[in-house]
Amino acid sequence: MLQVAFAGTFAARLEQPARRHLTVRCEIIASDEDGIIPRFGEVDVLVAMAFTDAMARAASRLKLVQVPGAGLDRIDRSALPDGVLLANAYGHETGIAEYVIGAMLTLTRDVIRLDAALRLGNWQSQWVVGAEPPPVWPELADKTLGILGYGRIGQNVAQRARAFGMNVCAIRRDVRRSSGNELALLGGPDMTDEVMRRSDYVVIRCRLLQTRSGPSAASASV
Repeated sequence: MLQVAFAGTFAARLEQPARRHLTVRCEIIASDEDGIIPRFGEVDVLVAMAFTDAMARAASRLKLVQVPGAGLDRIDRSALPDGVLLANAYGHETGIAEYVIGAMLTLTRDVIRLDAALRLGNWQSQWVVGAEPPPVWPELADKTLGILGYGRIGQNVAQRARAFGMNVCAIRRDVRRSSGNELALLGGPDMTDEVMRRSDYVVIRCRLLQTRSGPSAASASV
């Protein structure tokens, strides 16, 4: 019988939803990333955000490592046994794009500070009678958003940013894979400095690259 392991806090949360879609008989194991290792010799499929050298040493039946996300930065690909397939997932770009827009609005409108003040009974609004009005709030409209990495997530962020009246500049490794008709600028990595110069906000959606000294680029930030 096929043995499927969900290892780690995030992966373990997917066990029950995954069960509802299974069409073959299998045994499912849910554990943390360290706790799975004693049983790893039985595992055919690993669903996890990480794959370590310790897992590789314990693997004897492993056929597939399925990452339930886009990032592979915790996967030690050099440790993957020969013939083991590695796959990641997408479909979460809408949620991430909405978070990015929400974060920009929160920063631009100083929402965190205003919320804290309101909870203390201090309503900092231009509509408060007898109070000195605060400066007019800045707007996202006519601001420039730079997107470094114009894939699924970058394109979803751009779509929502344009709805706010923002100008969008983007960088993509292969610009032929995207249309730049609705962008203020679309270029290759050589245009990164120009995008940074123009941008009021920057979204980094590049791959997380590994060097000998550790990660060299962030996978996402606002």
